Amino acid sequence: MRAVGLITEYNPFHNGHLHHLQRSKSVADAEVAVAVMSGHFLQRGEPALVDKWVRTEMALAAGVDLVLELPFPFACNSAPYFAQGAVQALDALGGVESVCFGSESGELGTLEGCAQLLLDQEETLAGRTGELLRTGVGYPEARARASGELSPSPAIGDLLATPNNILGIEYLKALRATGSAIRPLTIPRIGAGYHDVEAVGEIASATGIRRMVDAGTPVEAFIPSTCRAPLLQALAEGRCLDTESLHRLLLARLFRGAESLRGLYQLEEGIETRLVEAAESSTGYDGLVGSARPRQFTRTRIQRLLAYLLNEVSAAQMADFLACGPLYLHLLGSSAKGREFLSANRKQFALPLVQNYSRVRAILKRHYGSRSQAFRVAEAMLELELRATRNYTLLMRRWPGGHRNRDFFEPVRFG
Repeated sequence: MRAVGLITEYNPFHNGHLHHLQRSKSVADAEVAVAVMSGHFLQRGEPALVDKWVRTEMALAAGVDLVLELPFPFACNSAPYFAQGAVQALDALGGVESVCFGSESGELGTLEGCAQLLLDQEETLAGRTGELLRTGVGYPEARARASGELSPSPAIGDLLATPNNILGIEYLKALRATGSAIRPLTIPRIGAGYHDVEAVGEIASATGIRRMVDAGTPVEAFIPSTCRAPLLQALAEGRCLDTESLHRLLLARLFRGAESLRGLYQLEEGIETRLVEAAESSTGYDGLVGSARPRQFTRTRIQRLLAYLLNEVSAAQMADFLACGPLYLHLLGSSAKGREFLSANRKQFALPLVQNYSRVRAILKRHYGSRSQAFRVAEAMLELELRATRNYTLLMRRWPGGHRNRDFFEPVRFG
């Protein structure tokens, strides 16, 4: 069975995602769609609108065949690490022949040329980007300008100015860096842009849909009819993100003082003081992020830092995770066709596939050996995932009750 990989967040699944899913299966001539999806904390550092099981149910109802969770260290990280982890997960599953991503460019050759330039000029690019950052230029602009200076084509800088192109280029770099045999494909993004809050016809960005939810505006027109029910039910029951709860939890953590932040992943000298000072007068999450952000930092960088703070992610621990890559595959959901694909490709799995968390430690121990460094790191990665899930239950507008260690109690979703 020919399978195409999709690297996703589905926060939430919308009409644009349905277009991506259908076009990807068409251009890849694939029978099976495999989505690697972020869990409860996303690439830009924000918690998801609804939990990973609701988003899995939406994806399956829309026609995705397998949903695998991208572990926290990669899901909630900068574009290169996000791409690296997702590509490694697809490779480890086996049987995935291609990966298809949306891009503003829609031209694979152009994106591949940019990816090769960035790989070839990595050290020079890093040096020039650093110089521009020290002048106060923000990171995305600094990187785009530095890339444009190194390229004979001025279009390179333009490519790096749009979010889906940036991610696509990082997917291409990850495929080359890992020596993956997965074939890249791209389709043009349609409708509203990634950051746009206004809809274009029946296409609204995930950002725009989340804004509508916050404002109490109906979103049904922008969600495929086949997968509205899980989202609408979760929203009606209050099983969704409450940013006030997020803000209060972050304040409680920051009130422990700047010294307690030492060793946090991606914490640069001086930022801990800015965060603590911002917390003293902060009235909301957005204000906290804005007040703590130095001008050369993006909001995304501060949001990720706050996600690391909430989930207690140390620099030393993250270094181990990123060096190893994903160490297990967590199956969130599958269709009948997806289960058939798994059965046919089971011998190709390079990583343990975890479905029942009651046996997860035994599975990891059997795969890696109880005394190995890989087992120690896998256990730590698992514990971070469990902690992120428990913390997410504290961020819900209305907790429905039950055990907060939900990874052990939620079944695999079947479509």
